[in-house]
Amino acid sequence: MLTDKVLPKKSLGVLMHPSSIPGGRVCGTFGKVAKEWIKKLHKYGIEYWQFLPLTPTDSTGSPYSSPSSFALNPWFLDVDDLVEKGFIFISNKDELGPTSNNKNHFDFDAADDLTKKLGHLLFQSWSSQSEKRKLDFQKWISKNSWVHDYAIFTVIREEFNMLPWWEWPQEFKVKNKKFLSSYIQKKSDKILEIKLIQWQLDKQWSAIKNFANSLNIKLIGDLPFYVSRDSADVWSNTSLFSIFKNGDLIFQSGVPPDYFSSTGQLWGTPTYFWSKHKKTNFDWWRKRFKRQFNLVDLLRFDHFRGLAGYWRVNGNSKSAICGKWINSPGRTLLNKLKKDLGADYLPIIAEDLGLITQDVEKLRKKFELPGMKILQFAFDGNEDNPYLPENIEGENWIVYTGTHDNSTSISWWENLDKNTKIRIKDNYKFSENPSWSLIEIGMKTNANLFISPIQDILSLDDSSRLNRPGTTKDNWRWKLDQSLDEIDENIRIFSELGDNFGRTRK
Repeated sequence: MLTDKVLPKKSLGVLMHPSSIPGGRVCGTFGKVAKEWIKKLHKYGIEYWQFLPLTPTDSTGSPYSSPSSFALNPWFLDVDDLVEKGFIFISNKDELGPTSNNKNHFDFDAADDLTKKLGHLLFQSWSSQSEKRKLDFQKWISKNSWVHDYAIFTVIREEFNMLPWWEWPQEFKVKNKKFLSSYIQKKSDKILEIKLIQWQLDKQWSAIKNFANSLNIKLIGDLPFYVSRDSADVWSNTSLFSIFKNGDLIFQSGVPPDYFSSTGQLWGTPTYFWSKHKKTNFDWWRKRFKRQFNLVDLLRFDHFRGLAGYWRVNGNSKSAICGKWINSPGRTLLNKLKKDLGADYLPIIAEDLGLITQDVEKLRKKFELPGMKILQFAFDGNEDNPYLPENIEGENWIVYTGTHDNSTSISWWENLDKNTKIRIKDNYKFSENPSWSLIEIGMKTNANLFISPIQDILSLDDSSRLNRPGTTKDNWRWKLDQSLDEIDENIRIFSELGDNFGRTRK
């Protein structure tokens, strides 16, 4: 859905990951309720739905540390759709385990169990599917070369109790082709299961995207700059990453001390060997972006500053403090992506939070990419704070109350000190509900797009928070325990408020 610029006019959006959507046996899915959600946005003139990466998660549930940056999360596979279309045969859906509809969280183990059952059912019914379906599947496989490596990687991983690939036996670790070809034959049924799951996910999501686009709703996806060390991406393409064949890191990623952390952050993902990417004409990157642009209308590029320069730390370092900035060929890559798309602009949102240097700002402006402003970061008493509403210059921004990594606005307010609260109340119209006050402040700005997480629209506290950075327990599990009908009034009020600032579609 390309126009002459990324954000052409004043508009509104909501941030909610598919896993948080009500319905589904365990978490939200690519099914009927996702379409109902899109209908609701359309009904109220809200034009954007934003979510986190749609990829499989790591063991903590994080979609930002995925075993594949191409695959889709099997938890999102919708059972009802598979049954209705005859892709699986089951006499009683209760055999698939209990549903968790009225809980405000879901269980990862239950989601994994359901995935395994659906994989078996898809495989069992595959031989009785029509020749046309089998041909469609083969065509899809031939167009998505990543699926084969991902399926093999997943099967091996499961065989070795989810150990990281560098702890596998040598033949598997170094991807010995001769050895693997006989292994692939032996495990062909299991590999087919994984491929069928990915095909079905792709079909279900395509139906959702087509439905959204038919109602002029734009989907905003999310792509992390780095990929997980323990991923099919790195295992299949070790030469593109700063990693030894045995899995040891040559260099690792992170950020130096900044606004968010006095000691910086060590991420433990391998950095890129940009010289190898240049030699291959950025083939891997271009395939990665092409995949995302097929799935979404706009893409939030997480850690955009990595395209200008990245913080490189030795592989065996235990701290991010001792590292150095290395230039990245971001301009060359972005130009190639623009050419691939054949568009006047790139449908990319630059996640430009934290300490941003001039080279990053220059790159963002050169490609006219919208940046991000988070209101919860604005009120530290510094008049030059770039997140203060009055300091937001121009329209090419997305303003948020907070993101998936922040406290909800209700809990953010509760945790502010008394002086900060007084200062905010002196300068802004602040009601008894801080969540809605912050939403209104964001809507008033010049930014072309204002987005609120669903938790803020529902005035929820941190018991509904999606993620606490730096922690690994109880994140990414939250889901709505109300139906979409029950939250209709909140969405209506959000829309009406947006209407006051010319942000809803008429």
